[in-house]
Amino acid sequence: MSEQILTALSRAEIEAQLPPETPLSDDLRLGQVTEDIIKPLERFPNWLWWIAFGISAGMTSIGAATLTWLLMSGQGIFGLQIPVGWAFDITNFVFWIGIGHAGTLISAILYLLRQRWRTAINRSAEAMTIFAVMTAGIFPAFHVGRQWLDFWLFPYPNHRLLWINFRSPLVWDVFAVSTYFTISLLFWYTGLMPDFATIRDRAKSVLRKKIFNALSFGWTGSVRDWNHYEKAYLLFAGMATALVLSVHTVVSYDFATSVVPGWHTTIFPPYFVAGAIFSGFAMVLTLLIIMRKAFKLEHLITMRHLELMCMIITVTGLMVGFSYMTEWFMSWYSGNQFERFVTLNRMFGHYAWAFWIMFSCNAIVPQIFFFKKARSTLWIMFIVSILVNVGMWFERFNIIVTSLYNDYLPSIWHVFKPTMFDFGWMIGAFGLFFTLFLLFVRVAPVISMAEMKATLPNPVGHKPRMVRSEKAVHHG
Repeated sequence: MSEQILTALSRAEIEAQLPPETPLSDDLRLGQVTEDIIKPLERFPNWLWWIAFGISAGMTSIGAATLTWLLMSGQGIFGLQIPVGWAFDITNFVFWIGIGHAGTLISAILYLLRQRWRTAINRSAEAMTIFAVMTAGIFPAFHVGRQWLDFWLFPYPNHRLLWINFRSPLVWDVFAVSTYFTISLLFWYTGLMPDFATIRDRAKSVLRKKIFNALSFGWTGSVRDWNHYEKAYLLFAGMATALVLSVHTVVSYDFATSVVPGWHTTIFPPYFVAGAIFSGFAMVLTLLIIMRKAFKLEHLITMRHLELMCMIITVTGLMVGFSYMTEWFMSWYSGNQFERFVTLNRMFGHYAWAFWIMFSCNAIVPQIFFFKKARSTLWIMFIVSILVNVGMWFERFNIIVTSLYNDYLPSIWHVFKPTMFDFGWMIGAFGLFFTLFLLFVRVAPVISMAEMKATLPNPVGHKPRMVRSEKAVHHG
């Protein structure tokens, strides 16, 4: 009897020290997690995947044809003109950089804060980051007009005795985005190594074993391997956390350091960072809703995971809405007639329709997530996530086009009208992003098996974890 009382007391003491419950079921087992996550990689893709891949590949081909025509004919194929020298190109660049922010936030910041619910969604978010930054990099590279001179942007000793202007925010972009991409790629790949080793151990063909053994760098699962892994993962998480705040801040400097009304404002850095997280989480939510249904991962990517993401979207949506109102207030309070004109022109001018789409989708629509019913209904989540990204694209369009087309000189005012090539390039960007993501889900686990197993309520069944803990209590 006394032994049972001691065991019960020890168990209560241990449970009090355990981390809070995860959104996962108590019935999950290690083998089930491995089987469910790897299963899509070991079978031939179904017809739905082929249809999605065909559509995204077709969209990518439209973008490739547009870029080919651009190289042959020059920038005149787009709707660019004076004074709107930045239009769809830079709008899409800023949009895709923003999309890439949620992946690093979920992976790095939530990892440092020891948020266990991130484990079901971090792998997809990290992959989305890589593909979004790759997509974003295409736009400035081809927007410059003489694409074969892009290497002039990089500082290196050369025979031309030319050096880049380090005081230009456009050069800061090159360093910030390339650094962000490098760290995100290393962070993502580090997390993949244990999972590649698991795929290698399950592989039946010799070639598949060799490929995944190379990809996992000969991972053995030893204590030494795990020690190095955890140190590297923590290091990259710390570096990526700083980059989450710095990269989109630097992107905002492209506008904030100018003297153009509507751009020259100190609120842009935090406003851009909040907007990037806002749009990034919306894109992750869109992808997860589709993926959990297509791969039957509802027991791993649960409604609780999606609900927590909806909460973050609501908070960042409030921040974006507050930024809009701060801009309006400051344009009135400053007494600057040019700032007032830009604000009123955005609301009621030629592009008023774009402004109100932006405001409705970003500041009003996400507030539906204050209701529990909306946060637990998939079709509402899906529609809101789509509308948020529509609104965020129009936000970048409003910032760029509505500030430029009516500049200081009325004699050069000109309404921007996009051509079919502008739309073709934008369609191609979405096609490239979704094509890369569809290929990713066929060759790599969409959920981190190693991290998911570590956060199960009872990682190796009911007894081993408790027995280990009980021993620790008795020894203590």
